[in-house]
Amino acid sequence: MNLIDTHAHLYLEEFGPDIDGVLKRGADAGVERFYLPAIDSSEHERMLALEAAFPGKCLAMMGLHPCYVKENVEEELALVESWLAKRPFAAVGEIGLDFYWDRSFEAQQYDAFRRQVRLAKQYQLPIVIHSRNSTQECIELVKEEQDGHLTGVFHCFSGSYELAKEVIKTGFYLGIGGVVTYKNAGLPAVLARLGLDNLVLETDAPYLTPVPFRGKRNESSYLTYVVDKLAGIFQVPAEEVARKTTANARTLFKSTYP
Repeated sequence: MNLIDTHAHLYLEEFGPDIDGVLKRGADAGVERFYLPAIDSSEHERMLALEAAFPGKCLAMMGLHPCYVKENVEEELALVESWLAKRPFAAVGEIGLDFYWDRSFEAQQYDAFRRQVRLAKQYQLPIVIHSRNSTQECIELVKEEQDGHLTGVFHCFSGSYELAKEVIKTGFYLGIGGVVTYKNAGLPAVLARLGLDNLVLETDAPYLTPVPFRGKRNESSYLTYVVDKLAGIFQVPAEEVARKTTANARTLFKSTYP
């Protein structure tokens, strides 16, 4: 079966010693592509080096993660703009809002999010949204900016059925990863009411590792555990989950396919 990991930070130092093995295990599990969301300028060099080392397999995005919107936000956004003007990227991401840890830069987060959404529209790229403790707020901004051409995914979706329906109405996908395997997660019940039409798979590696590896470093090969969980939720073969979510991911990242 063919899978796509739509969100994996495989360039981080957690993977330095054995990235070749990580990618091989992913490929052996059926993962055909690995999409790399940006964080901030401190990681650009490693992210782009990984993409260069595995052309056509690892594909970089460009953007400023909301947790890294700080005093130097203008400098960081200028770099994002510069990179997008220089060369193609798979998406603008990960971008969005994060109100979990600290809201000191809330106004700057909103401004950075909106400006990067407009860059995505300018370059006709999808966006990858980080929306921790801010899903409704992110939905509202997307609605404001939706011009009929804006596409993307709400990464690591774990909200209610009502929020999921709002996301889908905006024309966006739901990114589903290891959280769906957690014992107390309410996500399976939400997804059971939705179907596979608007889902894409992700790991967020090295984070959010699925059961039975929770607490350990996540990697793309573990997508198979997410697939198996979804197959149980929807009562369909794992191959059907893989077929549909991979088709959705190819549509989402269509500019990276011939």
